[in-house]
Amino acid sequence: MHSDRFLLGAGGLAGAAGVVVAALATHAGGAHMQTASNFLLMTAPALLAIGLMATTRLLRFSGFVLLAGLILFAGDLLARDYLGDRLFPYAAPIGGTLLILGWLLVFISAFLRPQRG
Repeated sequence: MHSDRFLLGAGGLAGAAGVVVAALATHAGGAHMQTASNFLLMTAPALLAIGLMATTRLLRFSGFVLLAGLILFAGDLLARDYLGDRLFPYAAPIGGTLLILGWLLVFISAFLRPQRG
């Protein structure tokens, strides 16, 4: 079984950020903070699991796609609340599309034979 420390660390960071953003949403408000927190907290366990398992290249790649989508989606929502503007046009929809793609890649990787090593 392979592991990916980067994805494992990213999962831990996403979980911590999700808790921080949830606390800020409760105490400071913000129209998009709770949604960003939810996505951080629901994607963190997936990144942890992928980081620990990484049984195929496709599964590992799916983790990076999920991470990129999470950064764009949650980052854009938080930028709207904190900066008053988007990261860039269509950042959230691109991030959301990457999240969907990442989850579909996880699904597909379930049917691939694990790599030995």
